[in-house]
Amino acid sequence: MSITLFTHNDCNLHNPDPNHPESPARIDAINDQIIRSGLDYVLVREQASKATIEDIYRVHDRHYVDELFAKQPAEGHIWLDPDTPMTADTLPSALMAAGANINAIDKVMGHENHQAFCAVRPPGHHATRSQAMGFCIFNNIAVGARYAMEAYQLDRIAIIDFDVHHGNGTEDIFKNDPRVLFCSSYQQQLFPFVDEDNNSDHIISVGLPPGCKSLEWREAVYQQWLPRLDDFKPQLILISAGFDGHIEDEMSQFLLTEDDYFWVTDHLKRLADKHCQGRIVSTLEGGYDESALGRSVVAHLKGLLGSQDF
Repeated sequence: MSITLFTHNDCNLHNPDPNHPESPARIDAINDQIIRSGLDYVLVREQASKATIEDIYRVHDRHYVDELFAKQPAEGHIWLDPDTPMTADTLPSALMAAGANINAIDKVMGHENHQAFCAVRPPGHHATRSQAMGFCIFNNIAVGARYAMEAYQLDRIAIIDFDVHHGNGTEDIFKNDPRVLFCSSYQQQLFPFVDEDNNSDHIISVGLPPGCKSLEWREAVYQQWLPRLDDFKPQLILISAGFDGHIEDEMSQFLLTEDDYFWVTDHLKRLADKHCQGRIVSTLEGGYDESALGRSVVAHLKGLLGSQDF
């Protein structure tokens, strides 16, 4: 068994400020730790391809998308919100990040490798239908989900978001679409400062307090996500894989470790094996301490493989 890893050098074009936490160094840190771990020999690396404008229109408001292309600067950068800069190279990176998710959907739906990981940036889960925010331009995981519905006629897709910041953009896009079961965990009273009472039969958002430790987080996932996912019987599992809840990451006050990311991924793999022939596509969201990010991605990949023995 192996994992297909999608990435592309264009994902590193978006680089407006060397001091911005969402930097190309994140992808370098992941690659360094993969090589150090010895996992490279069970990965099949493939080059991503760009999403088309029609792929983006499936998820985002046309006016929003067209305005982004119209305002793209020829040099320097502008700010789409207080956290999200845009340069002449931002849209090529964002289209590649979204496109990798489409490539990964095609791979797991038709290939012997039923697990794929997209090592891409900029991230996507804060991008709403009509707004860039929180480092995110296009909602990568949502682009993949909508494509899977159209190309493969899927009507039960689970999106799991364990980033420490709530995936408000993904919730906004699918809040009225029961074909998607959206399960998220996040630190309360942290960006994007969402309304924490929006749960429904297909939106399960678990807010936890600052200082949340492994046991508290695992209990919440075990009790609130896993039974609902089992009942939903997903035809495909998509993961918004954010690692900024790590104890070494200064973006939050969660106290998670690499073992927690292995644990949750291992449980999701078991559900995928049970319900959808093991089909999982995971895409990078947050994670800003480079060492912790690299180690956490390695643990996540081991979870996709179902073994820590690498």
